[in-house]
Amino acid sequence: MSYLSRAWRAAAPLPAPWRSPRPFSSASGPTAKKSVPYQRTLQEEGPGSGEPSRPPPASAQVVVVGGGSLGCQTAYHLAKMGLSGVVLLERDRLTSGTTWHTAGLLWQLRPSDVEVELLAHTRDVVSRDLPAETGLHTGWVENGGLFIASNKQRLDEYKRLMSLGKVYGVESHVLTPSQTKDLYPLMNIDDLYGTLYVPKDGTMDPAGTCSTLARAATARGATIIENCLVTGIQVRTDDFGVKRVHAVETAHGTIQTPCVVNCAGVWARALGRMAGVHVPLVAMHHAYVVTERIEGIQNMPNVRDHDASVYLRLQGDALSVGGYESNPIFWEEVSEKFAFGLFDLDWDVFMQHIEGAVNRVPVLEKTGIKSTVCGPESFTADHKPLMGEAPEVRGFFLGCGFNSAGMMLGGGCGRELAHWIIHGRPEKDMYGYDIRQVTLNVAISLPSRRFHHSLTDNNRWIRERSHESYAKNYSVVFPHDEPLAGRNVRKDPLHEELLRQGCVFQERHGWERPGWFNPGGAAPVLDYDYYGAYGHQRHRDYTYNRLLGDEYTFDFPPHHDTIKKECLTCRNALALFDMSYFGKFYLVGPEATKAADWLFSADVSKAPGSTVYTCMLNRQGGVESDLTVSRISPGAPGSALAPAFEGDGYYLAIGGAVAQHNWSHITTVLQDMKFQCKLLDCSEELGMMSIQGPLSRAVLQEVLDTDLSNEAFPFSTHKITTAAGCQVRAMRLSFVGEMGWELHVPRADCVKVYRAVMQAGARHGIANAGYRAIDSLSIEKGYRHWHADLRPDDTPLEAGLAFTCKLKSSIPFLGREAVEAQKAKGIFRRLVCFTTEERVPMFGLEAVWRDGKVVGHIRRADFGFAIDKTIAYGYIRDPAGGPVSLDFVKSGSYELERMGVTFPARAHTKSPFDPDNKRVKGFY
Repeated sequence: MSYLSRAWRAAAPLPAPWRSPRPFSSASGPTAKKSVPYQRTLQEEGPGSGEPSRPPPASAQVVVVGGGSLGCQTAYHLAKMGLSGVVLLERDRLTSGTTWHTAGLLWQLRPSDVEVELLAHTRDVVSRDLPAETGLHTGWVENGGLFIASNKQRLDEYKRLMSLGKVYGVESHVLTPSQTKDLYPLMNIDDLYGTLYVPKDGTMDPAGTCSTLARAATARGATIIENCLVTGIQVRTDDFGVKRVHAVETAHGTIQTPCVVNCAGVWARALGRMAGVHVPLVAMHHAYVVTERIEGIQNMPNVRDHDASVYLRLQGDALSVGGYESNPIFWEEVSEKFAFGLFDLDWDVFMQHIEGAVNRVPVLEKTGIKSTVCGPESFTADHKPLMGEAPEVRGFFLGCGFNSAGMMLGGGCGRELAHWIIHGRPEKDMYGYDIRQVTLNVAISLPSRRFHHSLTDNNRWIRERSHESYAKNYSVVFPHDEPLAGRNVRKDPLHEELLRQGCVFQERHGWERPGWFNPGGAAPVLDYDYYGAYGHQRHRDYTYNRLLGDEYTFDFPPHHDTIKKECLTCRNALALFDMSYFGKFYLVGPEATKAADWLFSADVSKAPGSTVYTCMLNRQGGVESDLTVSRISPGAPGSALAPAFEGDGYYLAIGGAVAQHNWSHITTVLQDMKFQCKLLDCSEELGMMSIQGPLSRAVLQEVLDTDLSNEAFPFSTHKITTAAGCQVRAMRLSFVGEMGWELHVPRADCVKVYRAVMQAGARHGIANAGYRAIDSLSIEKGYRHWHADLRPDDTPLEAGLAFTCKLKSSIPFLGREAVEAQKAKGIFRRLVCFTTEERVPMFGLEAVWRDGKVVGHIRRADFGFAIDKTIAYGYIRDPAGGPVSLDFVKSGSYELERMGVTFPARAHTKSPFDPDNKRVKGFY
């Protein structure tokens, strides 16, 4: 018999090279059989021959490929939503890939409101819906969950989760060490700071869940076919040059279908290649061990000790012990024939979990190991699943890359994916999971939503980021953390100039963008060191990493005063913001105005020289984007600043982190509506500087060859002019609530123009400022951030952006009917600005209390330095179910709950800073 203590003592030092993908054992480690801890698997059930369980049909509405958790959940939800002709194909038997060996844990609380909702639905499906529909038990066990904190920061994170849980009715309790001991007598509490106990967490059984899902889906008309290998995907190009799914080829016949859903897990990349779709995930070994019987462990909650990077899952009268190590083994060559398979456990890699497990539950030191479970799992660059339609091929959907959370997120994601397929978009805000990428009349393919083509085609980037996401899976999620892996991929023309001046960069969509400026000097981002794994030498005296670590807090960060100085310099003098990472698109062609009228909620069909702030909506009236759209005149052939075109033209400027989301949304609409126009991308060819503050006019008048007076250059207009001898497009706009101009500059001229502005501004006290300052300044003014204050499930009426909708005109636009219907019915959810008198840091996810009842949570929060207050924005509802009018907002008494502590708050119906909007118009 193998014992954990023996395994621990026998562990060799961590391996240096990349490990072989072939199964192997550590000679120095203990031996144990390879076996999953479940009484039942589906390996021996079903047909014994190589023939399919039933012949494939000639056609289907949707073909789901992969019979694991996501495939079964998606087929079940498609059928439940009433779609007929749903077929699920599994090459072996259900669960045979990665699902069969999963630990099956379900934790209800995560630092994301959307994920809390997804997890709640999974729990409802396995614990309530499936038993009610089928009369079968899925294997759900509700034994609770216990999160371990060994320090204040960790417990602060748990308290944040507890506050968010109150919004969604998730019961949770912060326990002292002694209370934890009472709940879990076998636990060592000597090093505990506290714990978070969630009584209704639990575990799922893979075979029980998937077989019950299959039974329920079949009862609703879906077809489940096992032993049916997919050998190809037929793709055809329509008359408008758009590639679409046509059929699925199998070893037993071809199924004509307009829609394929890739739920193939580790094998998703291979299936994607059949259709010409890139699926950016990697396969890794992921392991746990199962102990022998432990006296007194029965009915104990599952444990996650994040600081030790280990989990302890109750397995009857035993425990499964696993975690996330810093040196996971990559499965380099994924075998097509791997089914119901397990690797030999590499004890050298796994031993780091044993120490943490034995420390937390000391009885494990003398407990035998019954079996090891080491199987393949798919992981992604940001530790989020890959979902949605892949616009390389319309009708090809992804539901893969679940980072060992496919069982836990399966119900919620399966429902959203089904809604996506049937209605064209998910019901919830799934932006963080959306993979879409498209190609339309441009020289390059631009992935949208998540990853740029320069990233998804870069194996080094995928490998580095996937490793870091895996290794940091149990790390505290701090508000201002940044990745160290996969950096310096996309640099704007001012990167080196700003780096020398102490710029601390953030990474967004592959871009290095200015975060804030360190008075202590340069802080370059170095090549990824894999945290010392695989023989890499860890960086020493790494300034950038040290500055990140200094901000690992839920209090005001140590650089708070530095960011304050940047903000107040902008408010009192002027600051220059490098915003070159912005997306810069041109919508041009004979039907560009027709497309613009339909795409944009505001009326942008004005005279050339105008600039309009607008939203783009989906059919449900949700906000897909907010952006500025400028009407332009034709320019010179080959010019990125003023391109030549026939027909009408519009210049679109969009936040860089969401630029590809915008590209995808616009392109999809253009394809669906068959507008005769083109979308051109000049994001890399143009830089963008924003000079903001009361002295901006005085400084820029020395640099720009044009009159900047209010009469000659009013707010929300633009013109081509010269700066330092270079042609630029100047726009009078502001994202911080001050008078200012944006300069859109050809890449080659950016440094020259930047230096000219800084030289002219030197005697006026100009300063560089970054996006941390923009975050503070913009929330202080009440400007919205897409995917914080605005999401695809928020409407302009709810967000206070009714002015962006051309409802007084007769011009139809996408989402107009939904907005008009909501306006007539009433607004039942409203975005509200709150301030607190107490100087307390908030970051989002805080619960909002009104008259003693929870009515919502904070989406975005920051500190406003000009008003010297914490500012927070969140959507609130009426607990009685009525509309949320401005009178309702004004009449309540509010508190914001931060980490279990409530703070009195004041609700505002106008921005607390410059509510009359005078400063942006130059009136000080």
